[in-house]
Amino acid sequence: MRTLTDAEAKTIAVLLGAASAPERERLRLSALPRSTYHAARRRAYEEGWLRDRYVPEPERFGLPWASFVVARPYADRGQELVRAWSADPGNAVLLSGPNAVVGVFFRPTGAGTPKSEHGQPWRELVSSSTEVVANLCGPSVPVYFDFEGLWSHLAGTEGTVSYPRGLGGSGGEPDEPPTIPTGHQIWAAGELVQRPFTEDGSGSGGRLVGPLGLPFSQRRLVAQGWVNHRVFLDPSTLSSYRGNAADQYVFVSGTLRSEARPELLFQTLVRECRVFPFLYVVGRERLLIGAMGSAGGGVPGRDNPATRRRPVMPTLQSAISGIELVQEPARNLGSLVDHRYDRIVPRRTAS
Repeated sequence: MRTLTDAEAKTIAVLLGAASAPERERLRLSALPRSTYHAARRRAYEEGWLRDRYVPEPERFGLPWASFVVARPYADRGQELVRAWSADPGNAVLLSGPNAVVGVFFRPTGAGTPKSEHGQPWRELVSSSTEVVANLCGPSVPVYFDFEGLWSHLAGTEGTVSYPRGLGGSGGEPDEPPTIPTGHQIWAAGELVQRPFTEDGSGSGGRLVGPLGLPFSQRRLVAQGWVNHRVFLDPSTLSSYRGNAADQYVFVSGTLRSEARPELLFQTLVRECRVFPFLYVVGRERLLIGAMGSAGGGVPGRDNPATRRRPVMPTLQSAISGIELVQEPARNLGSLVDHRYDRIVPRRTAS
């Protein structure tokens, strides 16, 4: 597998950060010749490095809770676990590898987990697991599969455009009566989240036609922030860039110390440790962090030799206890349910 070119690396960073920007603005941010930018963008989608999705704010559609689970299945029960999780109607993301399975589930309440095909709880299929339940009405998921920070650091670009991008945070409490969307809003949302999987909603190589081309009702949902246009990265498909590779998934979880402030930990990781989590979930007592490492050891990226990183593990230990660490090579952790938000906001008849 050949390494990425400078143009490809820069284009990936721009697309991750400016998903909803007009193409002219993306081209300006890339600072590349037009033909070079378009060739790199086309390759990014054709090779499966990137994919576009419309992501609803689940709490606005009756799903104010999200469960993030990282599990180590027994060697002979992994496929059964995957079948149980993927069959769950609230499952929108499922990564599966030989030693780890990662799932994201959306719920109307804070309880409820999928059963195995034989009816027993899925925890009987795993040797260990971590589950963090997030209240999506608050800022509990400040980073949701956002790889822009990591990739901008890896590519050596100046700053980020939108990192970190999270999920939820519309306010209120999950047990309060929600603002009920109209039947037409539900229809419009269902049409939006279905667009990546229909021929008329996609451009070349699975790239979505931008929000400016949407019908008014769908464009309004995007403008109001009820549904967001996102570009997601698939680390399992990418090669290295200038000897730097983000080819190792790292999931860190633990119990928040009483004096710890999760937002300060995040700032320290980014600014001083030069670690850019793609996932950051704050539960009532537990914290889950998803980041990318290098199989060769250390944190991927391009740093000024004069700038000293703050050590990562002591930083984590200062804020969380009982730290659990799950690592899996990116090439082994494939997407079986690949950001399928059409499963949680299904298509409906217009009303």
